[in-house]
Amino acid sequence: FGSPVEGAVLFKENGLTFEAEVLNGQKTGFFLDQRDNRQQVEQLAKGAKVLNAFSFSGGFSLYAARGGATEVTSLDISSHALESAVRNFQHNSEVAGVRNSKHITVQADCFQWLANAAGSNYDVVILDPPCLAKRQDEKEQALKAYRKLSTLGLACLNKGGTLVSASCSARIQADEFFNEVLAAVHNSGRKYEELDRTLQPVDHPCNFMEAKYLKCIYIRCY
Repeated sequence: FGSPVEGAVLFKENGLTFEAEVLNGQKTGFFLDQRDNRQQVEQLAKGAKVLNAFSFSGGFSLYAARGGATEVTSLDISSHALESAVRNFQHNSEVAGVRNSKHITVQADCFQWLANAAGSNYDVVILDPPCLAKRQDEKEQALKAYRKLSTLGLACLNKGGTLVSASCSARIQADEFFNEVLAAVHNSGRKYEELDRTLQPVDHPCNFMEAKYLKCIYIRCY
């Protein structure tokens, strides 16, 4: 209805302004289903150095900045997505936390970059990759990839830092995913405290197993 949409559309989420390319962007142009997890990250970010891997347009990054992160790195393979992340920070330049937080963008393959970044000393590491198992025959490889990704993220995490690891792969059940992340933590030899587990939000209801796609775990590591 009305005139065709041209370019990005601006919208508000919990007081922050974001842009979404609803016609040419990935899926709907923005991942609204991670809204609650973004708010949790905001609560963890005060005074923190934050890494947002698979950052897309910087949703987690912007919340972390508003939460008081001193530095936020948005890491993604897509230059187009990172350009959107930069603009999203610009849209919120009047927000004190965003204005005072240093925002760094890195265009790279996340697995490769993390492998070379061990010892980077981040206080919060967010791992939110795209779907890694679109078909059933990709499931086992995806489970291995989630464990590897968690291992790489842990190697970049400060003592007392928090790992936030998420999956949107519907073919992998929540317990399967959580077990792979926890296995990586066990193998690291680090003491840890599990802070929370979340699933998809109430505005993404599901009545059958295949629709239960989103899961996220928060682990503080010592």
